[in-house]
Amino acid sequence: MNPIIPRTGRSAPALIAVLSVALFLPGCAQPRLEAESAAEAPATLEEITGTDLQRVTLTEHAIERIGLKTATAATGPQGKLTVPYAAVLYDSQGRTWVYTNPESRVYVRQAITVERIAGEAALLTAGPPAGTIVVTLGAEELFGAELDTAH
Repeated sequence: MNPIIPRTGRSAPALIAVLSVALFLPGCAQPRLEAESAAEAPATLEEITGTDLQRVTLTEHAIERIGLKTATAATGPQGKLTVPYAAVLYDSQGRTWVYTNPESRVYVRQAITVERIAGEAALLTAGPPAGTIVVTLGAEELFGAELDTAH
């Protein structure tokens, strides 16, 4: 019995082949990591003068990767401004926000005041005007990108 090769029921040549592949694989991953680090950042931030908010600009790939979806703020029952409830984001202090989409790939957080929730809609007393595009899926990722101090 060879003391270096454990008894696994495999022949020595088979074990050597497995070890060779295992040693080769980490080398394969290196160019991929370098390529990913050289790629464009998925989000860029730009301070909005006079506020503590930032414009978040995503790459097309980032938008696809997070599955970002949008809808439109509207005028609902009794003339109330409404957004889909899925668009409402709560911060750690309980304040409510939506992310608007003022131009392609650009997202800006806007404070809202929720009067009440009616099924799938949030009725607002303050928020973006009817017709404004708001994010309904992916707002948490935008919030994380906006608060990321590494950028």
